[in-house]
Amino acid sequence: MACMIGAGALAAPVAAQDFVIENATVAAGDGSEPVENASVVVRGGRIAAVGSTVAAEGLQRIDGTGMWVTPGLVASVTSLGLYDVSAVSESNDIRAGSSPFSAALDAAPVVNPNSQHILVHRAAGITRAATATMPSSSIFGGQGAIIDLGADGQPITRARAFQIVALGEDGARLSGGSRASAHALFRNALREALDYDRNQAISGAGMRGGDVSLGDDIAIDSRLLRGPEDRGTDVLLTRFDAAALVPVVRGTQRLYVMVERASDIRSVLALKQEFPRLDMVLVGASEGWLVANEIAAAGIPVIADGLDDLPQSFEQLAATQSNIGRMVKAGVKVAINASAMENPRNLNQYAGNLVALARLPGADGLTWGQAFATITSVPAEISGLRGRAGSLAAGAAGDVVLWDGDPLEAGSMPVRVFIDGIEQPLDNHQSRLKERYRDLDESTLPKAYDW
Repeated sequence: MACMIGAGALAAPVAAQDFVIENATVAAGDGSEPVENASVVVRGGRIAAVGSTVAAEGLQRIDGTGMWVTPGLVASVTSLGLYDVSAVSESNDIRAGSSPFSAALDAAPVVNPNSQHILVHRAAGITRAATATMPSSSIFGGQGAIIDLGADGQPITRARAFQIVALGEDGARLSGGSRASAHALFRNALREALDYDRNQAISGAGMRGGDVSLGDDIAIDSRLLRGPEDRGTDVLLTRFDAAALVPVVRGTQRLYVMVERASDIRSVLALKQEFPRLDMVLVGASEGWLVANEIAAAGIPVIADGLDDLPQSFEQLAATQSNIGRMVKAGVKVAINASAMENPRNLNQYAGNLVALARLPGADGLTWGQAFATITSVPAEISGLRGRAGSLAAGAAGDVVLWDGDPLEAGSMPVRVFIDGIEQPLDNHQSRLKERYRDLDESTLPKAYDW
């Protein structure tokens, strides 16, 4: 749970516990099927061993009989930690519709680790997540962060991990009312970022003699926040936004492209010809199954909505719950995203739906192992945490969840959650309200409640 800015290895916290969970059904999260009567060993905050026979001398022993052990779930695109009450603008940092900046917005400094939404989702078995501000003043939403949901008050696993851009219907709305405008704005922004990257003359001492760091070896002088007026008239981005897009055009920061329609997906795939260094991820992709072979050939991963079974807009007319299964069958790397960013605790239910779907004639679902990987190892890999989160591989972070049953069954719940080998509290406002009112003696209610 230690703060990590950049892509370095996950640091083991000092207070990590050494323990073994024995006699449980173990799901590694790597696409393999669950194994019964197995054990998981955690040492120094990391996974040390998994199997039917492990060395566990001197370790705290946890009996997992009748239970399941898995890696912590990884939520792909969320707003966790960015709001308290979504309808109260003062507590909501998800959108910045009046901001002069867009691509430069950085989610990391505003994540609130004490948000009840983080506590609730930790209790649901989610241990790491990608959280981001959403496009609102421009097609660019800003730079998202990878966080852990631990209780230590240091949530940032990786800051400025990806940039978000909206194309399709949302991009059209934000750029003037047309997809053509969205694509023109997008290409112009990338070219301005390329120009900025080449222009080494833009530098100086800056306000108070300091620079503003954007990560990935990019530092800009704070006086560059003044705007585009001294770069000529044919520019749309502030210098701060242009600098923020430099890692994108360099290919060192992933670009999450929000798109749904098959034709829009094809247009995004074609961008690689013009900007070959772009490292893109498709987000949404409700009609991805129609172009699944093309997505697979491009090697671009997808974060797909887990419960798109009916069209909600004209760009989703071909939506089907078989979308994910068909893309996986075509060789696309797919992670499941929650339909509502603020409520990804239903991810395991969505994955379970895909297992059930595999049993329906004419439908395309996933095996248990494939489905579980879409909410563990695959989103971890997309988030830049391959081998370090989302699986029980040796050396990975000790993010371990002990469930009272099959985690892809809707009625199963975590009973113990560990992040980096540290056991986490599972209480939150919801659990305390449940305890308060579950056995309430109605005779103690005030008269106002007497019906």
